[in-house]
Amino acid sequence: MALDVIGAGFGRTGTLSLKLALEKLGFNKTYHMMEWFKNPDHLELWEQALSRGSCDWDLLFTGYRASVDWPACSYWRQLADYYPNAKVILSTRDADSWFDSVHQTIFPSSIKAAASEDAFTRRWAQCSNQLVWENTFNGEVENRDKAIACYHAHIETVTNTIESSRLLVFEAAQGWQPLCDFLGCELPQEPYPRVNSSEEFQKR
Repeated sequence: MALDVIGAGFGRTGTLSLKLALEKLGFNKTYHMMEWFKNPDHLELWEQALSRGSCDWDLLFTGYRASVDWPACSYWRQLADYYPNAKVILSTRDADSWFDSVHQTIFPSSIKAAASEDAFTRRWAQCSNQLVWENTFNGEVENRDKAIACYHAHIETVTNTIESSRLLVFEAAQGWQPLCDFLGCELPQEPYPRVNSSEEFQKR
């Protein structure tokens, strides 16, 4: 099964809400960082992607129709080439609120995980931290100006690379309409998902 939708947006841009929205629209299942937690056997494939720039994408995404969030969004270019018929969604939000959210949630939790007594947790954190904090942000994610510059540069690169007919730049606040129009889906009668706020993440 090939991916039909590729999420190119960084984590903390409403990606978990987007995962739930896509699954509501029939794109079952949608890969998110949380899927990595549920599938420890995927770690070896992500380690291969980290070292080689790719892995067996078909094997990794067996049973999935879409991907969002890290680690998959780090390979948006490779996935867009590998699945040429897939549409690309670039989730975004205000850059300052994105930076604050990252530092209230996934950055401290991933640093803590890297020091875990559990061997698998350490190995997972080392892989994800290398991929995201080191490779994506050049180790400068704690520097607000540099991290936000990287965030903006990513958006610019995606929008300049993917043809407009294949790309949706999307904010969760826009709700269902642009997403359904882009994917050719019927408009759900329920509110667009709103999950995984910084407060919810910290409680969890």
